[in-house]
Amino acid sequence: MADAEIGTALAELWGASAPATWNRNRAAVASWLTWCQAKKHWAAPSVPADAERRKETADETRAVAKTTIHQLLSRRDIPLREKTLWRMLYETAARASEILALNVEDLDLEHRRAPVRSKGGDVEWVYWETGTAHLLPRLLRLPDGSSRTRGPLFLSERRPVPARRPAAAGICPHTGHARLGYDRARVLLDTYAGLDLHQLRHSAATHLGDAEVPLQLIMGKTRHKNPRTAMRYVKPGAEAIAKVTEVLAPLRRTH
Repeated sequence: MADAEIGTALAELWGASAPATWNRNRAAVASWLTWCQAKKHWAAPSVPADAERRKETADETRAVAKTTIHQLLSRRDIPLREKTLWRMLYETAARASEILALNVEDLDLEHRRAPVRSKGGDVEWVYWETGTAHLLPRLLRLPDGSSRTRGPLFLSERRPVPARRPAAAGICPHTGHARLGYDRARVLLDTYAGLDLHQLRHSAATHLGDAEVPLQLIMGKTRHKNPRTAMRYVKPGAEAIAKVTEVLAPLRRTH
């Protein structure tokens, strides 16, 4: 295989993808080819020069203002399940996939925490605050007044049809409803607020940075391992920039 064929394959697979996706996959292919050449001493091709990295543009508006989030979570038309999920995502600064994977028996309600399996496979604690703590007991309550004790924390609206019935671990033993899926959760947040699920995590990290929380603690909260990665999330938000601009205002007269 020639270098040009590698470039053609990259273009066919990820040519229409976002710059970050293209760069990530290009780097993975280049790393593998280098391993083939250096470690196995195979006559492997290289990524051609014209398949260069693409410039990634940062979206500085992805962080949502704290007031906007609190207004969203106080709306009366938001169902309890969505309100709990969104607040939990914001207060834990966790990935949506991690929170959606939680089971009721994972919750440590007394200490306001739960273990999640992170991207790298590690099991780590996520913590929530008063807002989530008040909503969770309501979410777990059954029509007869008892509470769910096992099964998926966030449930779909309907019971699954036999042809699409998930594994037993994905079904609530109390209601027969399946675990809420990522795609459905994503659509609902977009429908109600025009946001995506990751913006809640992004916003939480930004608001911690705005409050001058040290980067080390923000990394502990978001569970980022690389400071450079975490720094993408903790740039000052629009509210912080607007507030610091007040320093440039004309001095007020005192008499």
